[in-house]
Amino acid sequence: MDARFLGITDLVETPPVAVVVDVMRAFTVAAWAFARGAEKIVLAPSLEEALALKARHPDWVTLKDGPPAPGFDAVNSPALLRSADLGGRTVVQKTTAGTVGALAVKEASLVLCAGFVVAEATARLLRERGSDRVTFVVTGEDGRAEEDLACAEYIARRVTEPGADAAGFLRRAAESRAAAELAQGVRQGAHPDDVALCLEVDRFPFAMVATSEDALMVLRPHTTPST
Repeated sequence: MDARFLGITDLVETPPVAVVVDVMRAFTVAAWAFARGAEKIVLAPSLEEALALKARHPDWVTLKDGPPAPGFDAVNSPALLRSADLGGRTVVQKTTAGTVGALAVKEASLVLCAGFVVAEATARLLRERGSDRVTFVVTGEDGRAEEDLACAEYIARRVTEPGADAAGFLRRAAESRAAAELAQGVRQGAHPDDVALCLEVDRFPFAMVATSEDALMVLRPHTTPST
């Protein structure tokens, strides 16, 4: 598999297959939302659009980065979301990096959103599709976020080496700037357990596929049988 690792601003053309990685915390949060029963996640391009969707669909659940804000039901924290009852609900998510990265490659034939918590399911889907050229979008820090790059490289390794060890990749993520900022309370809308939850490998058995539905970018879980 020909794997490329690019930041959002490095994307000069639409890749055929894109894996958008945001470990801390957008796509860890998305995976937890599905685990808590969410039917789908709408990836909003702006806070204003998220609020507009909420106004049209009052039963939808809105979440964003940072501290709580009027009009938003939750913040982008896996630990704060892990006890939520989202059975059958639609979640609207707007974050600084993850949702931006997914929208940047929305024209790709296959768009997967990933973190460590869905690493093997993501790699398995890439193997199933026989993807020979994959662009991994490293969303954090203009493509330099170590936790996202480590996760992207780990998933790429798992595509060709299903038994690859995660330890070294997790260590890099644990020592990242994002992990330090979350642990030190620099980032608002966080919980002390967020870092640990973001570093759980294969916590969930599904990949997450984003497609265009009624002019919205919608994320849904996708389960591929183990081989």
